[in-house]
Amino acid sequence: MLGASFMDLQFNSDEEEFRLTVREWLAENVPRGDFAGAREGREDKEWLAKAKAWQRKLYEAGYIALAWPKEYGGQQMDPVRQSIVNDEMVRAKAPYLVGGSGLGMLGPTLISWGTEEQKKRYLPKILTAEEIWCQGYSEPGAGSDLASLKTRAEIVGDEFVVNGQKVWTSGAQHADMMFCLVRTDTEAPKHRGISYILIDMHSPGITVRPLVQMTGDKGFNEVFFDNVRVPRKNLVAKLNEGWIVANATLFHERNMLGSASGSEQRFNRLLALAKKIHRGGKPLTKDPVFRQRLVELETRVEAMRLHALRQLTDQIRGKNPGIEAMINKLVGTELNHDLATAAMEAMGDYAMLSREEPAALDKAYWPYEWMFSLGLVIGGGTSHIQKNIIAERGLKMPKSR
Repeated sequence: MLGASFMDLQFNSDEEEFRLTVREWLAENVPRGDFAGAREGREDKEWLAKAKAWQRKLYEAGYIALAWPKEYGGQQMDPVRQSIVNDEMVRAKAPYLVGGSGLGMLGPTLISWGTEEQKKRYLPKILTAEEIWCQGYSEPGAGSDLASLKTRAEIVGDEFVVNGQKVWTSGAQHADMMFCLVRTDTEAPKHRGISYILIDMHSPGITVRPLVQMTGDKGFNEVFFDNVRVPRKNLVAKLNEGWIVANATLFHERNMLGSASGSEQRFNRLLALAKKIHRGGKPLTKDPVFRQRLVELETRVEAMRLHALRQLTDQIRGKNPGIEAMINKLVGTELNHDLATAAMEAMGDYAMLSREEPAALDKAYWPYEWMFSLGLVIGGGTSHIQKNIIAERGLKMPKSR
């Protein structure tokens, strides 16, 4: 696809054949019904079992972690193939992967920073959804200023003893493991003295309390640690140098949150909605004001797609990523919220109807999406934080005071 000295926006014949194979497989195998549209806020065991089975099925078909090394369960293919699978998953409206945090965030982090023992122990079970992971970063007093975290881990013999609290922990109610930031040196500057450890969520002393979001889901949680013992071998990288590893994970998280293919599918859904809604005897797509709005949104979607291809080109060439993940997160999450806002305004009073109402338009997808996408503008680092990082590190502007 992208082997020339310039960026070729076309897939080669082998890649196009692979795309069609993936598309056909998904058409035959994607689950439908209530399970397909559910997110991580579900708590029932039946949903969790179905979600794990779906991820295992994808893995057995060879469509998960294609670029991971073979020795840890991957296929060691070029990243183009994984990009194709990701795009086709969105196109097919495939269910959310319950092991997404492990696949998209911890897995790549461990491949770069983990010990050989950690890679062999954890990576295969991430792929098959045998173990589900959650992220222990934010705390009540440490959100955007994450380095202010106070959850403490004291070394006692061959263990860490962890005390403290995490909050906004997505999927903690069904997680088996947590990758967690803890303070291991209270005397060091706040960005130092932090360590990155792996915690078994079934350990004594852990309490998980679900938080109800404005969507009605319970995807977020509070997690409390009361003298929780963690083996020292679960330390990733060096003691007190977890901030470097944490930022590597954040890079992968921000890329996940700013998916270009997801924005493209949302735009297509918005366009279909606008064609069905009539005002003044004609569809909204014929209304000059709303049509201009659609054009502006489509332009932003296309810019996201081209930016994703540029990143893919750099990845193939082995170029280290810069601030692209921050750009993805900032632009992608705000774009998705703007798409949902346009849909809500197009629906008028119908936007107030819930999923249970028979008269709800588009199965009440957009009110839910509007609320959910607003949370993603905040999660993974707020837009204000992303703008500061892009300005200071990318554009070399003076630091804000």
